[in-house]
Amino acid sequence: MRLFYYVHTGHRIGLDRFRRAAAIINQLNGVNITLLCSDFRIASEAKSYGIPKAVGIDLVRNIPQIAQHGDKIIFDSDEINPTLLEDMTQFFSTFIRISDNPNEQKHPKEYLISPYLSEEKVTQGIIIDEKYTQELPKTIPMALFFGDDDYEKDLEKHQALFAPYGMELLMGYYHFLGYEKALQNSFSRIHESEEYDAIIRHTDILVSSSPMAILQNLSGGGRPIYLHRPDYTDDFIPLFEQLSIPVVIGYDEEKLIKVITQHSSQTYKKCQISNKIIVSFLQTTLSL
Repeated sequence: MRLFYYVHTGHRIGLDRFRRAAAIINQLNGVNITLLCSDFRIASEAKSYGIPKAVGIDLVRNIPQIAQHGDKIIFDSDEINPTLLEDMTQFFSTFIRISDNPNEQKHPKEYLISPYLSEEKVTQGIIIDEKYTQELPKTIPMALFFGDDDYEKDLEKHQALFAPYGMELLMGYYHFLGYEKALQNSFSRIHESEEYDAIIRHTDILVSSSPMAILQNLSGGGRPIYLHRPDYTDDFIPLFEQLSIPVVIGYDEEKLIKVITQHSSQTYKKCQISNKIIVSFLQTTLSL
């Protein structure tokens, strides 16, 4: 009986779920687990994130080609539908799903990890890699991390929105080769995606469409602003409102100006990290 962790990744999705998976796998500390990614590129680089075993599988329906009936899995994806969920709970002896949907409905045969829900077979909480909870000097006054994906080049279309603020820009993992050339006049400095950790940890005001980056920055003493992209789910907005994180819906210039202008008076709430609770839940549920 083997243990798998499936995470939905890709050039139209980004790496938020992958970064969460890295945090969980590292917290499980040596447990024999195979990460299944829907993108071969990040699977080939997983070792650099502390994940020893990763396989690219392209499509979620390919999971049974790798796993066997009776294996166990942690499943982090919004690709789920009633038919797939029923099949998965029948195929795996233990099925644990991670959901950010505040209106989630739990299947009777699954376990859930959620930032919102609290009921039987559900653990409520947020997991962040502990390195992001260390408060480092904020040497970058303001930076933008649009997200790891930008297939439609929306940042290029809306770059004038950010140009007045002298922000530094962190490029995304899936951004097109040479994309920074089209953006260089709108930002004071451009950082490659390999600098992700340093930028997230050393930035004071992080403007980002990545929910994971927002939580990581906040955990390390940053003062993030969430830019909700129209192509992203709004699942995290209730959580960010609870944490008093400013939210800008879409490319609203007036709202962004207001949020940045009034930012010095913004009082953030502390993000309650649930690493130990979630790891204990996984260890118990998976009999590790």
